[in-house]
Amino acid sequence: MIPIIQPISAGVVAAITGFASSFVLVIAGLQAVGANDAEAASGLLALCALVGIICIVLPWYYKIPISFAWSTPGAALLVAAGETTGNFAAAVGAFLVCGVLIVLTGLWPALGKAITSIPKPIASAMLAGILFPICLAPVTASIEQPLLAIPVVVVWLVLYRLAPRWAVPAAMVVAGIGIVLTAGTDWMTASTSQPALVFVAPEFDPVVIVSLGLPLFIVTMAGQNVPGFVVMSTFGYRPSPRAVLVGSGAATAVGSVFGAHSINLAAITAALMASPEGHPDKSKRWMATVSSGVAYLILGLGAGLATALVAASPPILIIAVAGLALLGALVTSVSGALEEPRHRVTAIATFLVTASGISILGIGSAFWGLLVGGVFMAWLGWTRRPRVSSGRGGRATAG
Repeated sequence: MIPIIQPISAGVVAAITGFASSFVLVIAGLQAVGANDAEAASGLLALCALVGIICIVLPWYYKIPISFAWSTPGAALLVAAGETTGNFAAAVGAFLVCGVLIVLTGLWPALGKAITSIPKPIASAMLAGILFPICLAPVTASIEQPLLAIPVVVVWLVLYRLAPRWAVPAAMVVAGIGIVLTAGTDWMTASTSQPALVFVAPEFDPVVIVSLGLPLFIVTMAGQNVPGFVVMSTFGYRPSPRAVLVGSGAATAVGSVFGAHSINLAAITAALMASPEGHPDKSKRWMATVSSGVAYLILGLGAGLATALVAASPPILIIAVAGLALLGALVTSVSGALEEPRHRVTAIATFLVTASGISILGIGSAFWGLLVGGVFMAWLGWTRRPRVSSGRGGRATAG
């Protein structure tokens, strides 16, 4: 009995952790690109349902713990791209393009190789630039809404030291209590509190596709799918890239017209289910992923209520909780961007342009950050090597 309980509990914990740590960011991101409350609730519901289905089907078929999640960096990109478009139909068109590109990556390995060959300093710096303004929100909120924000930060900090897995969910609970105390309970009876899918006909705006769709695809691939494959290989699993990418890309494309932005391999929660915590027997850990899929289907029923809660709260407080959830990702991105000393100027340039939030010709800063990073790296020399000086002692000096 205990071996069966273990994968079930591991899967449920992974689903709850994944949902609670980032659902506020998903809602905030969808609203930033023009979704109303009903459309944002629909997007969260579609994400939960599709993640749940794909987490059940593929692990069941392949008998390995392939786990999926929505793109948290992608949701952060939506928040950052809020100045680019307020037309949610155009954003949905960008989501659909992202899904099609993920499918093509699975069917056409050369495309996947091109995406994964984007230099790490540029990819990591772009992601850091996207996350940085959001991670500033806890500081801003603590000044603007101290009675609400400071308890959230304190609870997060205490649990990050004692029980890191529950730090963000607990912070969200504290934020929810603060919202109830200040906004009452009327939000619980809002019309959007009932889960419902809302169809949005996509519009294909070239500017929005370039400024939102392409960066969303790159962030999803480089920031989620690639680490997801690494996590799986760490525990000795080799899932079919074609099945994973075609499946998640198709799910993204289907969900896009209901507001779902992007679905990809899980990374952090995948480690919980693919490790011995998922099951002592490596061949049975797929059951943990299936149980997480069932849990996501159940959590989707609360998408409307979650959206109503977010709508009733001060926006800065919600972004602050999201910022706490993304601090770890920011640290990883900054570390990856600055890992190689000879590319640090390139990384900083990419970071600054992306974090600036600029919009040129209607195209957002993530695209321009990638472009500037590429120019800097080409000019400063991707293959440049240290020069050897004939100075005293014959020591090599960097050129």
